[in-house]
Amino acid sequence: MNRIMMNSEEPKKDIITQKDIITISELAHEFDVSTRSIRFYEEKGMISPGRTNGNQRFYTKRDRARLRLILRGKRFGYTLEEIAEIIGMTDVDYNEAEQLRKALKFGDRRLAEIRERISELQHLEHDLMALHEHMDSRLKELEVKKDKRAVEEYFEE
Repeated sequence: MNRIMMNSEEPKKDIITQKDIITISELAHEFDVSTRSIRFYEEKGMISPGRTNGNQRFYTKRDRARLRLILRGKRFGYTLEEIAEIIGMTDVDYNEAEQLRKALKFGDRRLAEIRERISELQHLEHDLMALHEHMDSRLKELEVKKDKRAVEEYFEE
């Protein structure tokens, strides 16, 4: 069985088998993102792939899970800084309770922003409906006047 160590410079306790890893192209295809996006998240320290002896990147289940969280966070409207804080930026064991507290804090803030936006949109809808009704009413008045003038002109001839 082919074995790969997580970092070529400093052996770690974790030994990963070939079946546990995927390439950057496979990861990009799995999540429907570009390889450039994955490298960007790596540059930001949000994921940290291992390297083969030939210096090629490889990704593990942990990297997949982190990328899934990053993309979910983006979909929910979190900033990269918020996502990084939620998922933890280090390779050391991240306190799950602390991670959940941060996720809840950011989630509550995001929900408040969404509710505020919904309220603003409801006010906008109300204003647009009122304007629409006013313009519709005015148009009907003008059409009645036009029809009245047409009738008067017809009988004047």
